[in-house]
Amino acid sequence: MNISVIIPMYNSSKTIINTLDSVKNQTAFNEIFEIIVVNDGSLDNSLSIVEKYYEANSFMPIKIIDQSNSGVSVARNNGMKLAKGHWIALLDSDDDWLPNKIQMQIDIIKLNPKIDFLGGDIDDRGLQILFKRVKGLYKASIKDICLKMFPQTSAAIFKRSIFEEIGGYDEKQQYAEDGNYFLKICAAYNYYHYPIQMLSYGGGKPAFGFSGLSANLREMHLGNLKNIRELMENSLINKHFYLFLKLFYWGKYFRRILLTKIRKI
Repeated sequence: MNISVIIPMYNSSKTIINTLDSVKNQTAFNEIFEIIVVNDGSLDNSLSIVEKYYEANSFMPIKIIDQSNSGVSVARNNGMKLAKGHWIALLDSDDDWLPNKIQMQIDIIKLNPKIDFLGGDIDDRGLQILFKRVKGLYKASIKDICLKMFPQTSAAIFKRSIFEEIGGYDEKQQYAEDGNYFLKICAAYNYYHYPIQMLSYGGGKPAFGFSGLSANLREMHLGNLKNIRELMENSLINKHFYLFLKLFYWGKYFRRILLTKIRKI
């Protein structure tokens, strides 16, 4: 399928080897055309670790971009600009793909060639959108993604032509940037999800309120509000649904604050 893997990296010395190993151990490794690691101005020795890793695994088509710290959105965009594969698979530098992740997605796409974007789960709990349990291959709508942001970034694979046609991440947006980009894709392309675990997420850390950008709950909340406001301004959702989502997001925000405090007790 000719896949470009994009890995943005910032101060990832403790996790990047496991992440790269998870790519190397893919049962469909032969389908991976290139692995683009974008070092976003790391202050630790992440860059030298990747360079040494490549020396020891020269059969892997690793390409390294070293840039000054500009944020994850710029890093992903710079990686996608250089990508030559027909498909782009995103992978964060503290996540690990399960060995059959790429093979599963290839098999699904071959059986369903209308797919432009395909995601999967980060655990074995399945996908539930409010009261709707998703079973099997599912074509998502804008409303679905507004109510339940999925997939997690490292489970996403999509046609490179999407990036060429609508561009990449909003480089001015630091929080909820994945949601912003995925909503744009969902609005214009066939956006599918297969509810089966495809990766190990962040070494088992909680999905929010722990570390990284997702730890800043307030900024994540404001980023989510920005995303739905843009949808309304672009007539992708109506004003009534927008107002409902604002209330819904405020409820989620306060719930996450509470859960984070309980977790720290």
